[in-house]
Amino acid sequence: MFMICALVWKKWALNMSNGTRCMWMRGGTSKGGFFLKDDLPADETARNTFLLKVMGSPDLRQIDGMGGADPLTSKVAIVCKSSRPDADVDYLFLQVFVNQAIVTDAQNCGNILSGVGPFAIERGLVTATDETTRVSIYMENTGQLAIASVATPNNKVSYTGSTKIDGVPGTHAAIPLEFRDTAGSSCGALLPTGNAVDIIDGVNVTLIDNGMPCIVLKAEDVGVTGYEDRATLDANTALKSRIEAIRLQVGERMNLGDVSKKTVPKIMLVAAPKAGGTICVRSFIPHRAHASIGVLAAVSTATACLIPGSPASEVANIPTGLRKTISVEHPTGEMSCILETSESGEVISSALLRTARKLMDGNVFV
Repeated sequence: MFMICALVWKKWALNMSNGTRCMWMRGGTSKGGFFLKDDLPADETARNTFLLKVMGSPDLRQIDGMGGADPLTSKVAIVCKSSRPDADVDYLFLQVFVNQAIVTDAQNCGNILSGVGPFAIERGLVTATDETTRVSIYMENTGQLAIASVATPNNKVSYTGSTKIDGVPGTHAAIPLEFRDTAGSSCGALLPTGNAVDIIDGVNVTLIDNGMPCIVLKAEDVGVTGYEDRATLDANTALKSRIEAIRLQVGERMNLGDVSKKTVPKIMLVAAPKAGGTICVRSFIPHRAHASIGVLAAVSTATACLIPGSPASEVANIPTGLRKTISVEHPTGEMSCILETSESGEVISSALLRTARKLMDGNVFV
């Protein structure tokens, strides 16, 4: 098997002396390489070997590749025309580890998702319509659909606009993202254990998956305030060891199996809001503190706020009404999730506002 994969990779390498077509984009508060599926090796092992070389992994600096020495800048989107009647394109997200030779599809990425619509139009997979083009995206990682609304004045993608999102300098064109039916995307159920609260190592946690598998717990229950900056949290080795021990124990309970080499579930440390929002969150992804918060992690955490008795509900300032704007405070600002709920309190849809920008379009070499 190894010999076959090696031969596939060698054949691919011989045919790529002119480089491989790639667009580098910022999507939300992340960035990475966007590829057409047909421009990459069909063999998964050869593809992953190629992507590790593109990013310069494994290496803490990723000095010999395009990666930015951070999980948030070592990401890949693979896009193709969809054969599904309800989708325009299929999107596979891959997380390329920085200091390990691992490429994983175990999660979605809502930030990178915000670049998929513009990329699909730029590559001719979707025909632009005047002013705004809606792109239906099938998220292969979890089998759900998302709708991205992309600004296309004069039938061309525009990245210029007045929308600002926290964690990104300047203003850009708004890209609203709509999600439906994301509950249990990876774990099979919104609450995979069926409980609002589980107790792990003496800590009350909510195990939840509304687009991203997350472990939600009060920051104070693991010895921090929940208002620390990213550098302080990353330097707290005792905290990181404690929450990792919790994460490893819940993998089976969340129907994720052994998660020791997976990027899910994420850890969400919650506290009462300090800046007029709904809840304050410090996110681990999973071994480093997030500079802000992931899109779908924000949706899962916002949903946890609405579950009676959960750690999140105990510290959140929850708005009234069936349509709720949940403002999630994070280290560099806030992210607003708009949740539509039923009369029974079930979350039936979610939407967020993101931006994206094309950074480079050309060929990448390995």
